[in-house]
Amino acid sequence: MSMNNKQRWMGGVVLLGGGVLLAALLFKGNEEIEQDKTQTTVTHPIPKTETQPKIAQPAQEGEMVSLQPLAVDVETEKRLLDEQKRAREKAVAEQEARAAEFLKMQQGAEAAAARKAAEEYAAINARRTAAQESSDNIPPELVEDDQAKAQRFAEEKRKLEEKKKAEQQKVEQQKTDAEKKLAEDKRKAEADKKAEEDKRKAEADKKAIEEKKRKAEDDARKVAEDKRKAEVEKKAAAEEKRKAEADKKAEEDKRKAEAEKKAAAEEKKRKTEEDAKKKAEAEKARQLLENGDKNWMVQVALAANQANADTVVSKLRAKGYKVTTSPTSKGIRIMVGPSKDRETADAARKKITSDESLNMKSAWVIDWVPLDQR
Repeated sequence: MSMNNKQRWMGGVVLLGGGVLLAALLFKGNEEIEQDKTQTTVTHPIPKTETQPKIAQPAQEGEMVSLQPLAVDVETEKRLLDEQKRAREKAVAEQEARAAEFLKMQQGAEAAAARKAAEEYAAINARRTAAQESSDNIPPELVEDDQAKAQRFAEEKRKLEEKKKAEQQKVEQQKTDAEKKLAEDKRKAEADKKAEEDKRKAEADKKAIEEKKRKAEDDARKVAEDKRKAEVEKKAAAEEKRKAEADKKAEEDKRKAEAEKKAAAEEKKRKTEEDAKKKAEAEKARQLLENGDKNWMVQVALAANQANADTVVSKLRAKGYKVTTSPTSKGIRIMVGPSKDRETADAARKKITSDESLNMKSAWVIDWVPLDQR
């Protein structure tokens, strides 16, 4: 075998060995890249189906907070509203904490992905440098030209950047979705709070209207009751007044009847006394006529009417004198006696005129004969 053939065989073996070595290096690099991708996926999982329920969970918890009806007691109502407010604030705080934790996890995953991409890029550059150094021993026909190498590196860099950009967009989209979900939950919580406040206010307004209506009805009933009582009292007062007037009239009628009865009795008594007096005088005159003796009388007064005569007679009789009256054309003659003689009659006259209580200064003695004896 000639020297040239040996050299050709040696060159072919070297080229074949270099190709096998390059293929092994390239295959090993692809396996490391796939393994790194698998580790990245396992170490930093960002599954959409798992993260979304965690973000939506506070909203579900917020929805589970039931609105209690307004209590009749104001203190109980305030306590229930405070408890509901604290429950909402706690749910929102927990939701914000979970969202912040998720964002922090996403940012960590994003940083890890960027770090991993940088490491992969550095590893590719290192392998590229090693391959370039090892290619110095590869025959020229097996060495990749610079343009193809640059294109391959540019393609790998573009794919890596696209992958990084896709992952970053995915993280940004998840972050945006989480923020939207958080804002929606917050808006829903505020809407529920506003609805609850509106409901409570409506209940309070309704209660105030009912209380006002009840008070107006109570006032109307009170006014009607006062009016009814006033009418009853007015009727009772009128009835009492009528009864008092009737009693007064009955009393006046009774008093008037008693006065009339008394006056009639007095008049009857007076007439009876006058009749008895006249009868006594007539009897006395009859006795004087029958006896034939003279009657010496002391005339003390001449009364204009019977009432005045009765007054004078009462005074004289109170002093113990025996009094006789005789009607004349000029009045009623009032006489004391009779006496058996003139001296006795004159002594009686002096006694009468000297009595200051009788006030009879003009008495005189007469020889009196009754009219029926003249």
